[in-house]
Amino acid sequence: MRNIVHDLSCLTPEERRARATADSDEHRITVDAAGSAAPAMIEPIGCLARRELLVAVLAAGVGVMVNEAARAQEDAPGADERPRKADLLVFAQGERAGEVIKPEDLPLGGPPAHAWPMDPATRVVRSGSRLNELLVVRLDPAEIDDETRSRAVDGIVAYSAICSHAGCPVTAWVKAFDGDKTVFKCVCHNSEYDPRQSAQVVFGPAPRRLAALPLTTVDRSIAVAATFVGKVGAQQGG
Repeated sequence: MRNIVHDLSCLTPEERRARATADSDEHRITVDAAGSAAPAMIEPIGCLARRELLVAVLAAGVGVMVNEAARAQEDAPGADERPRKADLLVFAQGERAGEVIKPEDLPLGGPPAHAWPMDPATRVVRSGSRLNELLVVRLDPAEIDDETRSRAVDGIVAYSAICSHAGCPVTAWVKAFDGDKTVFKCVCHNSEYDPRQSAQVVFGPAPRRLAALPLTTVDRSIAVAATFVGKVGAQQGG
C-alpha cells in the first residue's frame, strides 16, 4: 500500500495548516519487500482537483452557450422556411460551417458538401428544418444530362439531402452498385441516386429522385436560382 504526499500549493494558509495537522502521523516513505525506501507518490488533490472542477464547469458553460446559440439561430424568423431565390448556400458541417460556398470550394468530381440555404439580407441560415439540408457537388459538365444542366451552374448541382424512401439523411458518396459512376447513397436502405441525371434512383427502394434545387452565382458565391423542383423528403407518391 503506497503512502501519499498531498500537493498543498493551491490551498489557503488555513487549509494548509489543517491538512498538515491531519497528515502529521502519516509516513511519507514506504519500504518495499526488499527493504528499500520507495519515494512517496504525489497526489495533486489541491490544484488538480480544483483545476479539473474549473475545466468541467467552463466546458459545461461553453456547451450551454453553443447549444443556446444554435437554438437561437434555428428559432430565428425564416430559419425553417424552404430555400428562396437569391439565398446563398453555406457549409453545414466542419470547420467552415456557416461560411458561404464558392465554386472553387468544391472539388471536381466530388465529394459533395452538405449545405444550408441562408437569407443574404438577414444572414439567417435556414437550418430550422432538416428538410432544408442540401447536397452540393461539382461535376464535369460533359457528364450531366440536359435536364440537370438546366439547373446547374458551372457543373455544380444541388439536391435535397433527405432520402425519398424513409426520410433518412443521404450521407454516402460511393461507387454505384451497378456501374463505375460515383453516386449519392442512403445507407439506411441502400437507395442510390445519380446526380448527373437529376438524382434519378439507380438502385434501391426509393420511389423517386431527390428534389433538385436550381443554382446560380452571385458575386462568385453559389446562390439559389429557384425553389425546389420535386417533392422533398419521404412524402407519398412518386
